[in-house]
Amino acid sequence: MNKETKQLIISFIFLTLGSVVAAFALEEFLVPNKVFDGGVTGICMILNHFIPVKLGLLVIIINIPFIMVGLKKLGKMFIIKAIYSLIVFSVMTTIFEPVPELTDDIILAVTFGAVFLGIGVGLVLRGGGVLDGTEIVAVMLSRKLSISTGQIILIFNVVIYFVAGCVFGLDRGMYSLLMYFITSKVIDIVEIGWNNTKAVMIITDKGKVLADEIYKQLGRTVTFMKGEGLVSKDEKDILYCVVTRAEIHDLKNIINNAGGSSFSAISDVSEIIGRHIKTGE
Repeated sequence: MNKETKQLIISFIFLTLGSVVAAFALEEFLVPNKVFDGGVTGICMILNHFIPVKLGLLVIIINIPFIMVGLKKLGKMFIIKAIYSLIVFSVMTTIFEPVPELTDDIILAVTFGAVFLGIGVGLVLRGGGVLDGTEIVAVMLSRKLSISTGQIILIFNVVIYFVAGCVFGLDRGMYSLLMYFITSKVIDIVEIGWNNTKAVMIITDKGKVLADEIYKQLGRTVTFMKGEGLVSKDEKDILYCVVTRAEIHDLKNIINNAGGSSFSAISDVSEIIGRHIKTGE
């Protein structure tokens, strides 16, 4: 089995598992307690209270126009994965629908529903798919407008929650908005992992010494750049490296023990692509 085939299989495992977990969250926590998801799914949940059509079928029907719009604009594999995810999600909502809800406590429903939904959607995103057609449109709009995909989705969802609040009570709209914020954080954690990675930029006149010590003690390589002080006009070494949160303390000690003049900036890294790193990894 070649690498591409293996990656494709893994991505579809993520898509399948994520779709099942998201459907479980909807039918066992959110739908019975009138807590609404965002996007197309949220619209379908609202309509489902007035139209005698299965939620899973509504999700597929209303998502079709969004998928058709994205068919020519986005990659073929992306659309295939999106369709697959939606089908599994819709089928599983139908399977979970007759199962009694796990709780009628609204706080528990919001909390656990948001966590499970975030895990499910996050896994689908890791697999390269989506569970909501509005995300496809948001991606396309963000390419034309000076607004991020996340902002477009947020605006769309706020409108949905406002409608839900007007129809089912203000408290349901607020609970749904709370659920959305929890879900968004869980999605980030599942999709890109815990924010355990730090980028460090070191401006120093001891570049070679620091680079050798960082590699020796932490096993991390660094990228060298050259700079010049605005006031001193002295040439400076600029080192860039990526470390884990647990290594920050040791890195600070290395910088302090190196002597000379050094200035460091530490920032969060949301994602690393490729292999920057550690001997033995």
